[in-house]
Amino acid sequence: MTDQAYTPPEVWTHDAENGGKFANINAPTAGSRESRELPVGDHPFQLYSLATPNGVKANMILEELIEAGHPLDYDAWLINIGEGEQFTSGFVDINPNSKIPALVDRTGKNPIRVFESGAIMLHLAEKFGAFLSDTPAGRAEMLSWLFWQIGSAPSIGGGFGHFYAYAPEKYEYPINRYAMETKRLFDVADKRLAETDYLAGNDYTIADMAAFAWLAPFVEGTIYNDAHTFLSIREYKNVARWANAIALRPAVKRARMVNKTWGEENEQVPNRHSAADFAGKSL
Repeated sequence: MTDQAYTPPEVWTHDAENGGKFANINAPTAGSRESRELPVGDHPFQLYSLATPNGVKANMILEELIEAGHPLDYDAWLINIGEGEQFTSGFVDINPNSKIPALVDRTGKNPIRVFESGAIMLHLAEKFGAFLSDTPAGRAEMLSWLFWQIGSAPSIGGGFGHFYAYAPEKYEYPINRYAMETKRLFDVADKRLAETDYLAGNDYTIADMAAFAWLAPFVEGTIYNDAHTFLSIREYKNVARWANAIALRPAVKRARMVNKTWGEENEQVPNRHSAADFAGKSL
C-alpha cells in the first residue's frame, strides 16, 4: 500500500498538534523553559537521567566501576522527560542539548559537566582506566564499536521506534525503512559476535555496555510493543548469547533499575544515592 503523498511547503513550520506521543515536549528550539535548579547529593558524581536505553549506558559504567572495586560512588537523580524536566535551567546548564543522561564530575577543584551517553562512558572509563583496551589496536577497535552504537541509535530509536510505536499514524515507508536498518544493525552485531565473545574482542568494554543498552531490550521483547516479533529478533542467536550473558552481571542488574519508574516495583530505584538503595530489590 502506498502512503499518502506529502508535498513539503516552501518553508517548514512547526505543527505542534501532530507530533505523536511526545508532542507536548518537542519543539524546534533549544534552551530552558523553566527556572529550576537541580538537586545535588553528597557524592563526587552526580547523574541526572532516566532508565531509557541511553540512560542505562551511564548507569552501567558507574555500577561496573563500583563492582570492579574502584573508589567512587554517585547520586542518580530522576529526570522525567515526559514532563519536560530536561528543559529546566539547571539541566540545560549541564546539557544544552536537553537530553538524558548528563553527569557532573565533582572530583576536582571545579565541577566538570559531561553530556551525551558515549562521552560519559568514555570520560569515566578513562578516568579510572577500566573497560577499555591496553593496546592501540584494541583501543581503536573498542572506539569503533562504541561509536558504531552511538551512530546507530538514532535509526533504532528515533527512526524505527518512533514510526513503529509512537507516531500518531503508521505509514509503510518509514516503518519499512527503519525496520530494514534496525535488522541490518542487528546483523552487523550478530556477525561480529560469531567471531568474538565481545564486540571489541575477548574483553568486555564500554562498547558492549553501550550496545547492550539498546540491543538487549529487543532480545528480551521489552521495547516498542511487539518489535521482537515484528523484526524476527530470534534470528540473531549470537546477539542473544551475548546479551543474555551481560544481563546476568550483578552491576548490570543494578544499573537497569536506576532511575526507573515503570514495571515491577522491586525492579525500580527512581533515585539512587548508595548501594543500600538496592536492598530488597530483585537482583
